[in-house]
Amino acid sequence: MLTQHSNRIHQPKLSHNRAELLQHYDVIRRQTQELAEGLSAEDLSAQSMPDASPGKWHLAHTTWFFETFILLKHLDGYREFHAKYNYLFNSYYENVGSRHARPQRGLLTRPSLQDVLLYREYVDAAMRQLIAQAEDNALPLIVIGLHHEMQHQELFLTDILHLLSHNPLCPALIPRQRSQVPSSSFVRQSASKIPLVEFDGGLYDMGHSPRASETSSQVWQDFSYDCEQPRHPTYIAPFAIAAQLTTNAQWLEFIEDGGYDNPLLWLSDGWAVKQKEQWQAPLYWHQENQRWWRFALDGYHEVDMHAPVSHVSFYEADAFARWAGKRLPREHEWELAAQSCPVQGNLLESYAWMPRAVDTAQHESPEVESLATPSSIDQLYGDVWEWTQSAFSPYPGFESKQGALGEYNGKFMANQFVLKGGSCVSPKQQLRASYRNFFYPHQRWQFTGVRLAEDR
Repeated sequence: MLTQHSNRIHQPKLSHNRAELLQHYDVIRRQTQELAEGLSAEDLSAQSMPDASPGKWHLAHTTWFFETFILLKHLDGYREFHAKYNYLFNSYYENVGSRHARPQRGLLTRPSLQDVLLYREYVDAAMRQLIAQAEDNALPLIVIGLHHEMQHQELFLTDILHLLSHNPLCPALIPRQRSQVPSSSFVRQSASKIPLVEFDGGLYDMGHSPRASETSSQVWQDFSYDCEQPRHPTYIAPFAIAAQLTTNAQWLEFIEDGGYDNPLLWLSDGWAVKQKEQWQAPLYWHQENQRWWRFALDGYHEVDMHAPVSHVSFYEADAFARWAGKRLPREHEWELAAQSCPVQGNLLESYAWMPRAVDTAQHESPEVESLATPSSIDQLYGDVWEWTQSAFSPYPGFESKQGALGEYNGKFMANQFVLKGGSCVSPKQQLRASYRNFFYPHQRWQFTGVRLAEDR
């Protein structure tokens, strides 16, 4: 089982800003290891598919990031923990050397879990020293490293879910989650009749506009990735967006109406993938005795029809939207809808780690299409990442960062789609309205779901 290692380094007295950054560092690094509690060394070493990585690799790779991009460049006298770790734990950075093949990460029985935890302890001690004495130009890199680690916290849980789903024992990582909505309050809604929120057309400024930041506190609060920049004027035509996420019950209607067997609903590439993979339901759904069951981090249970549908690809989401007579939102439509909404919801810190339902009875009658207000849009943040129809491409004036970190986002701006809003395993500090997640259209092992939209 995972064990904790205490850091035994004396902490110098820090300025308020440095102390705040160190607190962020300690909390985020500790949170990563806490995700592995209850998992064995065997659980953390296995790899279930090429897109997923072993938990042990995530623990090491996030540490390698701090060592490679920060400590070796900014801490005088720092010596790397192990000469081969750059090869083992580099992910995709061509600029920093060759690397172990991604599909074979599950073959890395060495280093052991204990060695990886010692690696984390060694780097953490050096990072504490660096935070106390580094030049200010190193602070943005430390913040990037922490946001990178939060991204891997999410990947850690989705990869573990995919791994455990292949085990016939159906092991649970967390206690069983029960529906948050009493059955008596649940009203089955038609996907074509959900409440909508209208937005006027016009020219809007979209994207993140970072301010000039001098302190570590400002750098932390103003953080965004380069792909969210620069802020730029965007014309948005009048549109309406659903006040609620698509639920499992609505998805079941799609299944029962032959949605997975009707090629007229599908993009050509999507239909080819669906045929090849023989999709007939979301990932982790199984039908037994005329009832639908699902595997999640709380084990194997009957599908909660109240909850948002999850683990569907872009191709499935697009086909569902067409079946419902709607479409997927564009990323800037979603961003406009979310700009005035606080980041709150069912996120990683809620420790539910699966999408949860909201009480549909609090809204206007779902039997007739109705207009809601922006404040009534449910679950904009958390629960599931929401597919948009927008390609992950550069904004006007985009400039990739120089050096190796220029490979972080820019090199992936082809053949992927933007998702918005975060999921039930996204850390809260990772999210903002301008945040752009991206995945290939066939992928569905992430907590990905659907919010419908339409033109006005």
